[in-house]
Amino acid sequence: MAGAGAVAGPAFAQSALDSLINAPDRGDWDDQFDAKASRTATAVVSNTPILGPQSVGSIQQAIMEYQQIASAGGWPQVNPGEQRLQIGVTDQSVQALRQRLAVTGDLPREAGLSSSFDSYVDGAVKRFQARHGLPADGVIGEFTLKAMNIPADVRLQQLNTNLIRLQTFPAELGRRHVMVNIPAAYVEGIEDGSVVTRHNAIVGRLSRPTHLVNSKIYEVILNPYWTAPRSIVEKDIVPLMRKDPTYLTRNNIRLIDGKGTEVAPETIDWNAEKAPNLMFRQDPGKINAMASTKINFYNKNGEYMHDTPQQGLFNKLMRFESSGCVRVQNVRDLTTWLLRDTPPWSRQQMEQVITARVNTPIKLSEEVPVYFVYISAWGMPDGIVQFRDDIYEMDGNAELALDTTSGMEQPVQ
Repeated sequence: MAGAGAVAGPAFAQSALDSLINAPDRGDWDDQFDAKASRTATAVVSNTPILGPQSVGSIQQAIMEYQQIASAGGWPQVNPGEQRLQIGVTDQSVQALRQRLAVTGDLPREAGLSSSFDSYVDGAVKRFQARHGLPADGVIGEFTLKAMNIPADVRLQQLNTNLIRLQTFPAELGRRHVMVNIPAAYVEGIEDGSVVTRHNAIVGRLSRPTHLVNSKIYEVILNPYWTAPRSIVEKDIVPLMRKDPTYLTRNNIRLIDGKGTEVAPETIDWNAEKAPNLMFRQDPGKINAMASTKINFYNKNGEYMHDTPQQGLFNKLMRFESSGCVRVQNVRDLTTWLLRDTPPWSRQQMEQVITARVNTPIKLSEEVPVYFVYISAWGMPDGIVQFRDDIYEMDGNAELALDTTSGMEQPVQ
């Protein structure tokens, strides 16, 4: 069955990948990441971490499966034409859709090859979508179709690349640790080999990517000041001040010189060739770029995790919009877990301080390892195979640079 239907060549495969990568906006969605479900039901989230003792074995099993699929001719292209494929539709192209879903185990082969888009196909499409980080709505839209039509040999190559990445991680990651998977744009808090908290994230855009790092979280700051990095001052703030001289004042951003003295914005020549050599510091509060919380870890790039006043961004599918730092949805759940062994910082105590809007740095009693990783394909012990877009176009090179700063260098405050 797998051999029926033509498999697109490399040119189309790259075109399909590029379209997925470069799509500016693919709509809102409910987070349905690690799929674990029956073949005919919407996939649900798994508590198995991407990084763990079973990671290498699981992706090796996935590679064996996709090698067999590729050797048998891959899967057919799905070409619905003008017909929108969803439950209740009868169309000849549903036969190819059924075959495509059966090849990767999303649809039981005993479901047959009829032209009817029934509840079995609906469940299988939702399962496929969840495995690819797409909205699990059961509708064959533009991006689901493009993901389905990426050839098996391209997916196999993606798995092989990520196997090399997974093999670089140590067997012992820490009893409690945090993982940020950049292509999936989410954060996992792992304890005793199980995911105990998971969060959507906003990570760096292609032009300002989030760096890979193997480090330790050492501090949580409630009601943080935000100090604009030099790159943002030059690329964003100075051009805004040229258009709107009230921008800094309206956003509670103060200019501080090397002696700690505040400088009035109107005394600066904003049309000068170089940006002023001053600190641009935003007061704590609801419009602060980091909102209620900042999480510091050791790294040389001045990056950190933080809250955001723009909560609506977490509902987007393409969450690659930051300047390198990582915004975390429901960040207070994560900080409650991080500070669990740092008395007296209960959730109630943190909420009281946040309400008071008093800048409060808190050192963790025990630093928590954190891993910023680039895993765009992985397997799970239950046989589920996950794929995400190669958003930074790194899958052609498995040898990715990793900042392994061990604690000698403090991030920019």
